[in-house]
Amino acid sequence: MKTFRSGYVSLVGRPNVGKSTLLNTILGEKVAIVTPKPQTTRNRINGIKTLPHAQIIFIDTPGIHKPRQRLGEAMNRIAFEALEEVDIVLFMVEPEAPRSGDLFVLERIRQVDKPVFLLINKLDTVKKNAILPVIEAYSKLYPFKEIIPLSALKTSGIDVLLETVVKYIPEGPKLYPDDIVTDQMERFMAAEIIREKIMEATQEEVPYSSAVEIQQWQERDDGVVFIQANIYIERDGQKGIIIGNKGARLKSIGTKARQDIEGLLGTRVFLELWVKIKKDWRSDEYTLRELGFR
Repeated sequence: MKTFRSGYVSLVGRPNVGKSTLLNTILGEKVAIVTPKPQTTRNRINGIKTLPHAQIIFIDTPGIHKPRQRLGEAMNRIAFEALEEVDIVLFMVEPEAPRSGDLFVLERIRQVDKPVFLLINKLDTVKKNAILPVIEAYSKLYPFKEIIPLSALKTSGIDVLLETVVKYIPEGPKLYPDDIVTDQMERFMAAEIIREKIMEATQEEVPYSSAVEIQQWQERDDGVVFIQANIYIERDGQKGIIIGNKGARLKSIGTKARQDIEGLLGTRVFLELWVKIKKDWRSDEYTLRELGFR
């Protein structure tokens, strides 16, 4: 009889290398929001992959970067803590020479005594012979236990990654039921969906200046879930941008978010959004704590 294995694996890297896309691809479900904008992920997100002989808990973390506000410091802290709590570290990069951001992440990884895999993502965007110089460059920087080229978007290399991870995680019991793919609360995921739609609908500084907080969550007798959420931004001008001409942009954000939340909950949703100003909230410790950042 094959021994069952279970363990924790962290996904780390600079912003926008594809960590959340990889997590969603591995799980076959969307548990982390994804946009083309860097620093989309702000919180730790656990995704659970159950295989016949193993269970892997993947921890998606915010992109590690040089912070400009307290929010950035909190995001880095979340990512750094995940490095300490896991059995394996997956360091994700793009198929190109190491950037300063990659080297910044690698310096933090050097402080951790865990097996580290190098994942070279976006394999579908380059020719095969372009990968070898990337492998060579990174191999000179750190003694990676494994180097795995893959495409999170096209699913190439995912099976190899899972098989390799299972070899390194310890023997252990199943930690979650088979049908659980994330331990995130529904409220958190609903707030993240709303924030994703804001990021998709806005440009420049507005996506990064916005935060979402669920104020009310009521399951009514008719099966409809009533959700009232506040969208916080930092300046008066940003409020007008999110609301849009005669409320058109806010309505569009709400409609798209409601549809995705209904898919998440499997029931009808009434979503009410309010836009409010919290000046410089990304640098305010009290507000950050209110929004769940330590």
